[in-house]
Amino acid sequence: MVYDALFRQVFARMDPELAHEQAFRAIRLGGRAAGAVVRVPEAPRTVMGIEFPHAFGLAAGFDKNASGVLGLLALGFGHVEIGTVTSQAQPGNPRPRLARLVDDRAVVNRMGFNNDGAAVVAARLHRLRRSAAGRRAVIGVNIGKTKVVPPEHAVSDYVDSARLLTPFADYLVVNVSSPNTPGLRDLQAVEQLEPILAAVREVTELNHGRRVPLVVKIAPDLADTDVDAVADLALELGLDGISATNTTIARPDSLVTPRAVVEAAGGGGLSGPVLAERSTEVLVRLRERVGDRLALIGVGGVDSPDDVVARLAAGADLVQAYTGFIYGGPAWPARLAAAAAAAQE
Repeated sequence: MVYDALFRQVFARMDPELAHEQAFRAIRLGGRAAGAVVRVPEAPRTVMGIEFPHAFGLAAGFDKNASGVLGLLALGFGHVEIGTVTSQAQPGNPRPRLARLVDDRAVVNRMGFNNDGAAVVAARLHRLRRSAAGRRAVIGVNIGKTKVVPPEHAVSDYVDSARLLTPFADYLVVNVSSPNTPGLRDLQAVEQLEPILAAVREVTELNHGRRVPLVVKIAPDLADTDVDAVADLALELGLDGISATNTTIARPDSLVTPRAVVEAAGGGGLSGPVLAERSTEVLVRLRERVGDRLALIGVGGVDSPDDVVARLAAGADLVQAYTGFIYGGPAWPARLAAAAAAAQE
């Protein structure tokens, strides 16, 4: 309740990206403080051969550059997926590129994969992994295509990132589903996706004797037949999992925010509870398609402890969220982690 009042009186009146930067700065500082770790119930589970402290983690997008992993884990997340990271550093799209739809607890973002680039992020992860806390941390690394790289060179671009980042990742995610890089979602078509995943799979299989699990992240806007096709491809190529789902380019009629405000927020990916129904539909469809042969990460519209429980019941092995963290505040991860732990009992 205290954070709700603080959000509406302070953060909601700030530029969203500035508010994010200031909050993230506080999280990074908190991660360096001795004894600052929030205690959550222990409920270890092994997914993709990795032991996770519990099933709930932070989705990609919050910590793009692996600069606040320990602070985020200290709040109660069981794992952090960093990124999206591209092979080349890029500034992303012009500001403003982030808008809130407060009445829907939703966000519209068109960040455009702003990040420090794979080499810089790899060096940062290398330093992190040299510490005891860094070695214990469960870190997923989400990679995407550099904006200036043409589609015909997408395979080599993803491979460049994978080679630099795989040595420091517990699992690697190929992101072909953000709406904010022109042409990226076209790579979800199986004929475009297959060579990317096959090439990255070779990198993750030959990582200095350590096999790193590989996941592909898909959009909620895919037709059901395309969801099936990606699932079949993942099985064929021997992937380890699918993350469902990214943000949506749709602006559903179920939004309670006035349409004029929604339109003023502009283009980009919409996230928040409005995404929950379709994300869950995709998750259920994937589980029916792949059985227990692939791990599934349920993400998109996860806002409450009940959402975590529902996603696990729908077939997710892991559950992630991001937008709910913005509206829920620093105590929010521990609440959802506790729900994940209770659901595993």
